[in-house]
Amino acid sequence: MKLATLCYVIDKKTDSTLMIHRVKKQNDYHEGKWNGLGGKFELGESPEECAIREIEEECGLKVKSVIMKGFITFPMFDGKEDWYVFLFTAYDFEGDLIDSPEGNIAWIKNDKLTELNLWDGDKIFIPWLYKDGFFSAKFNYENGKYVSHDVSFY
Repeated sequence: MKLATLCYVIDKKTDSTLMIHRVKKQNDYHEGKWNGLGGKFELGESPEECAIREIEEECGLKVKSVIMKGFITFPMFDGKEDWYVFLFTAYDFEGDLIDSPEGNIAWIKNDKLTELNLWDGDKIFIPWLYKDGFFSAKFNYENGKYVSHDVSFY
């Protein structure tokens, strides 16, 4: 089982979200896809600590706080293990973007996010991040292809 975070840093002034185009790492399961920022937990980390650390490592921005928006289960997502992912948004940040070792970082207009080369499930859940409330979902993939999902909204 893998525990991970995904965080969407949102600039309200420009109505944009910071995304990463995964094109730099060799043998990257997400190669060619656009993702939010995030990654796997380190020992002893809370979901919030993981999200804040991953944001700084991947893009250089320091966020003061994150807002948990959802939780997604991805059974056997990579064909090897179940992934459990905590989803966050962040609006309060400072610093300058770095040249990320993970991929190319870009601010994408919110109304254009689902036009990117995303995982098919991301096109479904990304709009939920901009709504009030919390969600818990399960997204099923087989051989890297979206099959189905179930969701509960709170």
